[in-house]
Amino acid sequence: MKVAKVIGNIWATRKEEKLAGLKLLLVQPVDVLTGKAERVPIVAADIIGAGVGETVLVVSGSSARSAAGDMSIPVDATVVGIVDDQEIDRSALP
Repeated sequence: MKVAKVIGNIWATRKEEKLAGLKLLLVQPVDVLTGKAERVPIVAADIIGAGVGETVLVVSGSSARSAAGDMSIPVDATVVGIVDDQEIDRSALP
């Protein structure tokens, strides 16, 4: 699982039939310790109704397909939670 910030929406009028009804979001993975972007944004299926500006939990690979409801759905990432808050014990870090 990764933490990411929702930075946009993606619309596709023509797409694989199995993607019909799925909302697609553009998410930016972030380093939870620094809050900085980890890499390039990715497209993720949204099954929980997240919105732009929210911090979310994203799964990838087979977990993403399973969360989206069907192992044959062609998705690489799925938003599975909205982060309300986080706490990090920095004294436990190396």
